[in-house]
Amino acid sequence: MLASARIQAWRTPLRGRLFSPEDEGYDEARRVFNGMIDSRPAAIVRCAGVADVMAALGFAREAGLPVAVRGGGHGVTGSAVGEGGLVVDLSAMRSVRVDPRRRTARAEGGATWGDFDHETQAFGLATTGGIVPSTGIAGLTLGGGIGYLNRKYGLACDNLLSADVVTADGQWLTASDDENAELFWGLRGGGGNFGVVTSFEYRLHPVGTVLAGELVFPLDRAKEMLRFYRDWSSAAPDELRADATLLLGPEGPVLDIIVCWCGELEEGERVVQPLRSMSAPLLDTIAPVPYPVVQNLLTEVFRPGLRHYWKAGFMRTFSDAAIEAIVDSFADDVPSPFAAIAIEHLGGAVGRVEPQDTAFAHRHAQYSVLVLRMWQDPADSSANIAWGRRCFHAAAPFLDEGAYVNYLADEGEARVRAAYGGNYERLAALKRRYDPANRFRFNQNIPASTVS
Repeated sequence: MLASARIQAWRTPLRGRLFSPEDEGYDEARRVFNGMIDSRPAAIVRCAGVADVMAALGFAREAGLPVAVRGGGHGVTGSAVGEGGLVVDLSAMRSVRVDPRRRTARAEGGATWGDFDHETQAFGLATTGGIVPSTGIAGLTLGGGIGYLNRKYGLACDNLLSADVVTADGQWLTASDDENAELFWGLRGGGGNFGVVTSFEYRLHPVGTVLAGELVFPLDRAKEMLRFYRDWSSAAPDELRADATLLLGPEGPVLDIIVCWCGELEEGERVVQPLRSMSAPLLDTIAPVPYPVVQNLLTEVFRPGLRHYWKAGFMRTFSDAAIEAIVDSFADDVPSPFAAIAIEHLGGAVGRVEPQDTAFAHRHAQYSVLVLRMWQDPADSSANIAWGRRCFHAAAPFLDEGAYVNYLADEGEARVRAAYGGNYERLAALKRRYDPANRFRFNQNIPASTVS
């Protein structure tokens, strides 16, 4: 425990607020999206600006504390509030400034995708971002950044133009293609290993009304529909992203396909029609809607505070055998209240970037597979986690070796290496340069001591 005199001395230079374990508000400040997380940091510095970030990292060096960084606090592992460490909390730094002429936006590191979309949509603009509005821009972008626009405009990290970073030694740097280019490379998929990103500058694209919504089918049609979905989605234009999810909802188990088409609406109707006419759905809500409508489709499902367990991987080929195994594993034993296996649609622009061009290496994956469970009662944890592991085990033979950093749980060093793929050693060299003491270790960590 930190001495009260030290805590008081740390408070003096801050414009923001410091929470110690004895302070009112500490318990609220350490809560994150995943209700399973109960970490108790040594201190939480809720920063009001870059100066506070620099001061907080100075405190960590002085006390020899590891550092966690909180943006949106949405990561399933709870890495935003590391046990016994110092939390650099950016949640009060949420400004977003749009330049509609240049079609760019600069957002502070605590902004969420809900904040970002609210500002950019005022100008009919958007970039690839998280599909749950409470997701932080920082964690999603630093891990790559899958979203509804990724097939047309690439990942979130592909639209990053520059980033302001405070490194472990307190330096403030700008990283871009023209300045600190190697650090900029590492920020685009290397997770939070290299510093605190206090602001992100993104490229924006014209995105107004999209053709989007859900098609829901009974579970007994799932295998047939998934085979059709695979063939249809793999040949679709880049403007389309369609995610197919086996889920347990209020009415029982179903196959739910969420569609987002970001091109000309008439062409979108033509592209989507074969899916709509393949089998009579239980529900069809696909219609022209403002882009934020599709961005909010999952808001109620992913309520903060529920307990979460996720396991995920990538697929290049969605085979008939994979469909059989995934559907059977889901249907065999579905505990309530919410279970899902999501097949997320990649390819398109994502795959036209070479694996070594950014730290995100998994450019040839056509789909991401995410097994997830959400529940409330801690007594149900063992059963829900066991279900998630069984379903993932069934899908695993059909997955590539890699993993998506943003979906990775605490799964060991081998899985972390697989998540960074062929870029791991280059990232390790960056880690040795910018964080040799591994101060930033509450993440999918690349230890500074890594050797080949």
